[in-house]
Amino acid sequence: MTLPLDLTGKTALVTGGASGIGLACAQRLAAAGARVVLADRNAALAQERAAELDGEALVLDVGDEAAVAAAAAQWHARHGAVDILVNSAGVLQRTLPPGQLTLKEWDFVAHIDLRGTYLCCAAFGQEMAHQHKGAIVNIASVAGMRSGPLHSYGPAKAGVISLTENLAGEWGRSGVRINCVSPGFTQTPALEKGFSTATLHEDALVQSAALGRLVRADEIANAVVFLASDWASAITGVNLVVDAGYLVATPWHAYGGLRSP
Repeated sequence: MTLPLDLTGKTALVTGGASGIGLACAQRLAAAGARVVLADRNAALAQERAAELDGEALVLDVGDEAAVAAAAAQWHARHGAVDILVNSAGVLQRTLPPGQLTLKEWDFVAHIDLRGTYLCCAAFGQEMAHQHKGAIVNIASVAGMRSGPLHSYGPAKAGVISLTENLAGEWGRSGVRINCVSPGFTQTPALEKGFSTATLHEDALVQSAALGRLVRADEIANAVVFLASDWASAITGVNLVVDAGYLVATPWHAYGGLRSP
């Protein structure tokens, strides 16, 4: 039996939905028929992007525990549980050695990327569990799966992967599926900033991917919508890597690099 990838009648809330991967997810969800709610701390941009998608904007800082709890309570009182939650809100980290990376910066990155994801899962997922339906997709990263100079961001994203598995077990019998997507180096404004500051080098990243290119934000969104849809109805607790083959290609450098066709 072939199920249409049709999300008509479903409500999808996307944190960090006003830009980057979050916006790409919101656009793809809307294209599949979902009513999208863009939750972002940038109120003006969230309202502008939501209007473009005939959706709704929700001003939300995922690092603010009280604000997340209040937003969830108000939403549930008006509408009940959301059908889909995509946790895309996050911040990046400077590639500093431990002696220069302050604990303040370390805490801030972990506070938003891991704690913020947990807060939103707990606030919105609990109502899903009460109503015995729903799908959550968390955005992790390949940085949470390999070594790198990201001593807060990497562990935080590894934590998101672990959190996803834990909550999939916690709420599975309640009918809630929870998965995550780990993007590789993806064409976003944040990545472009990394290129402009020479923190990252585009040629090196392209050469380090088996497909010989960067990932597009819409490709991350396609994976997210798949996991949120009935096409993935028996999938929960997985970490889907979307990295253009970055993880499989990097070990080849020890043998002289990937072979040319």
